[in-house]
Amino acid sequence: MFTGIIEEIGEIINIKQEQSNFHFDIKAQFSNELKIDQSVAHNGVCLTVVSIDKSNQVYRVTAIDETLQKTNLGDMKPGDKLNLERGALINSRLDGHIVQGHVDQTATCILVNEHEGSWTYRFEYDAKQQNVTIEKGSITINGVSLTVVDSDLNAFSVAIIPYTYEHTTFHTLVAGDRVNLEFDVIGKYVKRLMELTN
Repeated sequence: MFTGIIEEIGEIINIKQEQSNFHFDIKAQFSNELKIDQSVAHNGVCLTVVSIDKSNQVYRVTAIDETLQKTNLGDMKPGDKLNLERGALINSRLDGHIVQGHVDQTATCILVNEHEGSWTYRFEYDAKQQNVTIEKGSITINGVSLTVVDSDLNAFSVAIIPYTYEHTTFHTLVAGDRVNLEFDVIGKYVKRLMELTN
C-alpha cells in the first residue's frame, strides 16, 4: 500500500526486453535502502525490486506485457523520469490517501495553465471503463495523491502547488502526455456495491 506522497524522482538508466517483459533499471537515491522483493510505486505502478546495484544506486524492476499495455510505462525510454514511492509504513501518518499501486487506466493531459505560481492540469480519459471522479475527491496521477478540482463524465482538473510541481514529474508534463490514473479505492467499492444492488 502507498499514500501518493512521492519520495523522489528516479531516472530510467536502461530498459532490457526479455520476451514480452521489460526490465527497467532505475537510478534513485534510496536504492541502497531497498531489499529484493520490496514493492516500489513507479508513476503509481507497484513493481517488485528484483535486483540492486548498490555501487551505482540502481535497482531493477520487471513489468509484464499487461502492465506495459495498461500504463504509461510502455511509453518510457532511457533518460525518462519517474515518480517513486516506497510502501507505506504502518506506524507513519497517512499524508495522502490510500493508494494500492494498481493503475485503473490512463488519461491524456489536455491542458496546462499557470496561475501566478500554481498550475491547473486537465485530464481526459475513456468514460467507457466507468471510472468516476468527484469534486474534492481523491485521485492518483502518476503516483501522486491529488484532490479533484472539478469533475466531468470523462475529464477532471487538479491544482498543483509549487512544491508538488518541483518535487514530482509534473514540471515535465505537457498537453498530449499520457498519465496513469488510480481512482479512489473507496469510491470503487461504493460504485461496485451500487451496481450489485440495482
